Amino acid sequence: MTDSIMSKAATMEIPINGDTGTLPEDDSLEQDLQQVMVSGPNLNETSIVSGGYGGTAEGIIPTSSIKGSNMHHSSSSSSMAADDATRGVAVEKLETMKKWGLNTYKCTKQMISERFGRGSRTVDLELEAQIEVLRDTKKKYENVLRLARALTNHFYNMVQTQHALGDTFADLSQKSPELRDEFGYNAETQKLLCKNGETLLGAVNFFVSSINTLVNKTMEDTLMTIKMYENARLEFDAYRSDLEELSLGPRDAVAMARIDAAQEQYQVQKDKYEHLRSDVIIKLKFLEENKVKVMHKQLLLFHNAISAYFAGNQQQLEQTLKQFNIKLRPPGADKPSWLEEQ
Repeated sequence: MTDSIMSKAATMEIPINGDTGTLPEDDSLEQDLQQVMVSGPNLNETSIVSGGYGGTAEGIIPTSSIKGSNMHHSSSSSSMAADDATRGVAVEKLETMKKWGLNTYKCTKQMISERFGRGSRTVDLELEAQIEVLRDTKKKYENVLRLARALTNHFYNMVQTQHALGDTFADLSQKSPELRDEFGYNAETQKLLCKNGETLLGAVNFFVSSINTLVNKTMEDTLMTIKMYENARLEFDAYRSDLEELSLGPRDAVAMARIDAAQEQYQVQKDKYEHLRSDVIIKLKFLEENKVKVMHKQLLLFHNAISAYFAGNQQQLEQTLKQFNIKLRPPGADKPSWLEEQ
């Protein structure tokens, strides 16, 4: 198309010697020029070229590549931060497991040595004797609790039987005119025994509840502290033996560093052991005082209630319950009335 335009331009008349003749109008030339302008390069498709005109394709920087590289850098940074956090947690758990495993190994070694008579152990003779007395006392009190519960169950069944027997005597008194009086006073006797039996059950149940609290809460709490103390004693002896073994070895720089670390651990275990030993001594003292106070009250209650019941002294039996602030629930009062719930 360009050749055609140039050829047409060559055939035009050129004015000579200042002769300014008019160029003939050529519609086809104008149309060709317009077509060239339309078919020219699209400016919107140009790329940024570094290095000026004639630069190679390596200098082209696509806009999409700039935006994508920033996003990739941001995501990689967050990923690295998450990896560092995960790695830190893993290292911390690994250190914890390592310390636990080392401590378990030392304590197991010390336990085996003590069992076979090869290792030495720290012994507090007075405290050990008190702990042994407590364990023996707890077993005996557990036996008392078991027997008292059995007595309560048997006595409850007897009271229920007396109640049913009294109802039967009362019914027969109405239906047997010839034995009305005999059935009548037997019915009254059984009802009285049933009432006194329910009063005695209230006293015995209070006794059982108090012994149960003493044995399964107060004594058990002290024994839990004693168990912690015994574990601390084992750990203390394990680290003490480890320090003694290291002290008998060489004295080079590495060995001295290990001795210093063992000395530090030994001091930590010693402080823990002495602290728990002090706790056990205090709890044993308070437990003994509490046990004497509780058992003095409960044994007096049990004796007075049993004596009054089998002596047939209803007034003394009721007075015993008042003395120890024991309130009986009336028959059929398992649930509070609607007035009590308001």
